[in-house]
Amino acid sequence: MAQAIDFEQLVTATGDAVVVSDANGAIVVWNPAAERIFGFTPEEAIGRSLDLITPERQRQRHWDGYAKTMRTGVTRYGADVLRVPALHKDGHTLSIAFTVGMLRGPDGVVTGIAAIIRDETKRWTDERQMRQRLAELEARVT
Repeated sequence: MAQAIDFEQLVTATGDAVVVSDANGAIVVWNPAAERIFGFTPEEAIGRSLDLITPERQRQRHWDGYAKTMRTGVTRYGADVLRVPALHKDGHTLSIAFTVGMLRGPDGVVTGIAAIIRDETKRWTDERQMRQRLAELEARVT
């Protein structure tokens, strides 16, 4: 017989950030990994807009896409990993990768979006440095 899953425990135990926002873009779930990655406590994040972690220059595009997703109930990012910059509480920029899932009420209407987020800042920085080094070495050969 299948055992019931404690989804709150699952979200809390997950090593990646779980951030859920409602139809208006207000944060309603913020797990310990989100606090570790972004620096905001649940008390600081829950109820706030996703602008909390969205860089200023990305906000218009983010909200245009968010509004379209809420209106249509469709996202093009459901199965794809999206890589974007994000903000840490102390103001430094992060490089994050995430997937999203649509949350729907019993009537099928979209009620929010769940994002599973990983901090890829170190990997992104390491890859950039490798590309620069490779370009330098290639320039020496030619």
